[in-house]
Amino acid sequence: MQAKKNGSRLVLITGVSRGLGAALARGFAGRGDRIAGCARPSDTLDVIAEELGEDHLIAPVDVADAEAVATFTKDVLTRYGAPDLLINGAAIINAPAPVWEIPASDVSALFDINLKGTIHFIRHFTPAMIARGSGVIVNFSSGWGRSTSPEVAPYCASKWAIEGLTQALAQELPRGLAAVAFNPGIIDTEMLRACFGDSAAHYPDAEEWAKSAVPYLAALGPRDNGKALTCPGH
Repeated sequence: MQAKKNGSRLVLITGVSRGLGAALARGFAGRGDRIAGCARPSDTLDVIAEELGEDHLIAPVDVADAEAVATFTKDVLTRYGAPDLLINGAAIINAPAPVWEIPASDVSALFDINLKGTIHFIRHFTPAMIARGSGVIVNFSSGWGRSTSPEVAPYCASKWAIEGLTQALAQELPRGLAAVAFNPGIIDTEMLRACFGDSAAHYPDAEEWAKSAVPYLAALGPRDNGKALTCPGH
């Protein structure tokens, strides 16, 4: 990922309102990068927007809404141009249960966000990155995108799909760009607590994780195209 002339790069992050997305936004902004971030409307989204300030674009966008993503894309491209680093981090997990007990509506909502939301951002931003000739797309996977556990079958399926999507995307991208599947590791977030309960506290929190994740992601480039990566130390 090449630095721009003024030393600032544009990092686009979905799911920026809390957890890993918010920690990444703070970490990259602290390095001097500009953030374009989005998440569904919430008080926590307002907090991160106020914290980062007017130099960054933080918008309420449901990644599952293709039209909303298209509008957000136009705003970002008009203001800043194509992102140098596109991080598709927005995701939800199902309430733990055997797959036959999970409501169809919950399964649909999970795939709309975890998989289709990722595809929406790839569809809308990749052409501008190709036109410029550079950029890295990071699709958040999971340990459960490379292995499985009971009672989280829809989530596992969505992350296995992310792995396949990223491999195919990497084969489609022209020279100068890269797509990687990124397993962040086991981090103490609201999502992990939904599965692990209080034992999630045994793992590092998002802010601690970002101290290693941000420089690792910042260093990715064309040589990493097609790789399935895991955050060092996690």
